[in-house]
Amino acid sequence: MTRSSPKPLPTVTPNTWEFLRDAMIAPTGFREYDARWQYPEAINLPGITALGMGLGTQMHARGIEPVIAVGNDYRDYSLSIKNALMLGLMQAGIHVKDIGPALSPMAYFAQFHLDAPAVAMVTASHNPNGWTGVKMGFERPLTHGPDEMNELRDIVLEGRGVARPGGKYEFVEGVREAYLDDLVGDFKMTRKLKVVCATGNGTAAAFAPELFKRLGVEVVESHNELDYTFPHYNPNPEAMEMLHDMSNSVKASGADFALGFDGDGDRCGVVDDEGEEIFADKVGVIMARDLSKIYPNSTFVADVKSTGLYASDPVLKANGVTADYWKTGHSHMKRRVKEIGALAGFEKSGHYFLAEPIGRGYDCGMRVAVEICKLMDRNPDMSMSDLRRALPMTYAMPTMSPYAADEEKYDILERIVSKLKNVTEFAGRKVAQVVTVNGARVILDNGSWGLVRASSNTPNLVVVCESSESEAELRAIFKAVDDVIRTEPGVGDYDQTF
Repeated sequence: MTRSSPKPLPTVTPNTWEFLRDAMIAPTGFREYDARWQYPEAINLPGITALGMGLGTQMHARGIEPVIAVGNDYRDYSLSIKNALMLGLMQAGIHVKDIGPALSPMAYFAQFHLDAPAVAMVTASHNPNGWTGVKMGFERPLTHGPDEMNELRDIVLEGRGVARPGGKYEFVEGVREAYLDDLVGDFKMTRKLKVVCATGNGTAAAFAPELFKRLGVEVVESHNELDYTFPHYNPNPEAMEMLHDMSNSVKASGADFALGFDGDGDRCGVVDDEGEEIFADKVGVIMARDLSKIYPNSTFVADVKSTGLYASDPVLKANGVTADYWKTGHSHMKRRVKEIGALAGFEKSGHYFLAEPIGRGYDCGMRVAVEICKLMDRNPDMSMSDLRRALPMTYAMPTMSPYAADEEKYDILERIVSKLKNVTEFAGRKVAQVVTVNGARVILDNGSWGLVRASSNTPNLVVVCESSESEAELRAIFKAVDDVIRTEPGVGDYDQTF
């Protein structure tokens, strides 16, 4: 006999009988391609179990074989969240293969390694403590996009999760070791390389130092002790606090460069031998230059937050590269890379999607680290700063995120886009094009641009600008974007400055 789950409540008062009994799920946690909530303010453990039953029900509805690989990141509450999720999955008749503590890309790898048709990774990604969530997918190497997330949201919030017999739990040993073996392969460095390994005390601390040593790289350890209180800073290699710390470590140690990883290890940040932070979209251009020599006429996908160099760089043009600019977001990018047969995708946030024959198409900060080491090995006479300086000069800013409530941000963005899409002059220059595939990217007649979009994961808008000419023009473009944003009273302060 089957039975449906009750409808979750949007709020339940903490420290009550009901809070330990009734499912509570804030609807805003179902985002474009992740499920993400503040815990326990916006979701409780019975709510997580309802989510698991809904995910299992979605698998049955889509005809997915009822087997799923499940992992969790290194936070003090992630195991409780995972256990509650697995309970719901098993109630839905799913065979759960628990791979233990993991990086998100290790969970994606487990889909291939264990031949599991589905994956669910409990992680708050790079969000600070107090957040939790699930990254999930059915069709490897893809993860849920808007269609799948909307379907899952409706199943869960409408109480349409169905309990079925056949649920099973299995703990699978050895996935971490198999993942590291797969990353290293038979590669060994031929040049000496000294690398700062920065993990911000997050989950990657259990992987990255060992990975580098196995490659034959000398490791300068930076906050590589697992500590889920994150005593130094939140592990996020897009945040200037982490990048500046990486820069200081390079200067103090004389390292060749620094690589930093976010809380669940699917992103990688780079600081060169001179202590210069290289934003991930520029690192992507460096990698694309190298890879397009080996694989000429390749297609590379870049997200709309990324530099215009993918389309304008003379080296990429000479190597026959086709550039494709697409929606920001790991699920959007993974799907696009697969659909158009791209060799790789690069996202400004530090997600890289390296497809066959380099990787399997999912975002993996550890795979990026290996490929950067290989790139340096193929260019033994070049330093990371040499590779940076070889790129055409542009002036870029860090990604900046002003507050906008989840319930309001998309309406706010729609009004901002309507104001921007018809502009003919911007920051003192003529507008060549306004791309609205994901927010609004205003491109000027000299190739400079400014972008505003809504964050898919947090209550924020996202602003990125780049000038092909000067720091002064960069600041003028940012002011022009911000002036339009400030017409919206629901937009608050930025998370950082530049």
